[in-house]
Amino acid sequence: MNLLLKPLRVIYVIYAAVIFLGIMFLILPPIFLASLLGKHRGGNIIFYFLRFWAHTWFPLVGMPVKRIYKCEKDNEPCIYVVNHRSYLDAAIAVKVMRLPFRPLGKIEMSKIPAFGFIYKNSVVAVDRSSAPARARSVREMMSALKAGISILVFPEGTTNESTQPLRPFHNGAFRMAIELQMPIKPVLYLDAGDRLPHNFMKINPGKCRVVFLPSVPVAGLTLDDINTLKQKVYEIMDTELRKYREYPTLQPVE
Repeated sequence: MNLLLKPLRVIYVIYAAVIFLGIMFLILPPIFLASLLGKHRGGNIIFYFLRFWAHTWFPLVGMPVKRIYKCEKDNEPCIYVVNHRSYLDAAIAVKVMRLPFRPLGKIEMSKIPAFGFIYKNSVVAVDRSSAPARARSVREMMSALKAGISILVFPEGTTNESTQPLRPFHNGAFRMAIELQMPIKPVLYLDAGDRLPHNFMKINPGKCRVVFLPSVPVAGLTLDDINTLKQKVYEIMDTELRKYREYPTLQPVE
């Protein structure tokens, strides 16, 4: 059976890649023109083209994306905090998040030919190479939030390859939320790690569920409350993720 499935998997992988690249090159010229309109206005226009790409690609490769709301829908700018299991996560965000928003992303990705141009014009690139570079990234995030543009953060910092629901969170998103008094909105990607594990050759069709959880308010909190807020959001997301699948029990360290 595996011998029969292997050629089908290769065909599917090639098909998914060709569709991905075909749509990307189709939207590249209008994205270039939109980039001339500035970081905020041009960036917002770029996201409508990216949304066209996502709304086209996911159905064509057999990945229906379903939103599950456990909160009221609203249009207020916020800081989305999302678990990170797959390189597919950014594409899912483009499809399901309220516009306008900007994800945080590693600046190294902007060096990829063609895709890098789209990337650097649609994310807040985080450059950790030096203190001044990190400060520029923070200023850009805050500028976007003040302009009414939501920010999407993967607080784990990298993809989670562990057997547990989440990796430890970094402070960045929670510091920003407190400094700008902007609510945190936890979001869960339930199936992205199953659809695209860390090897692109294992990409496969199937459902992609996205769960929107109630906002976590930060009104009145100070920077002294960063760890408390971070732990609260972590526990909310961890508890909810465990409702959808079982995870191995961690053995205590002796």
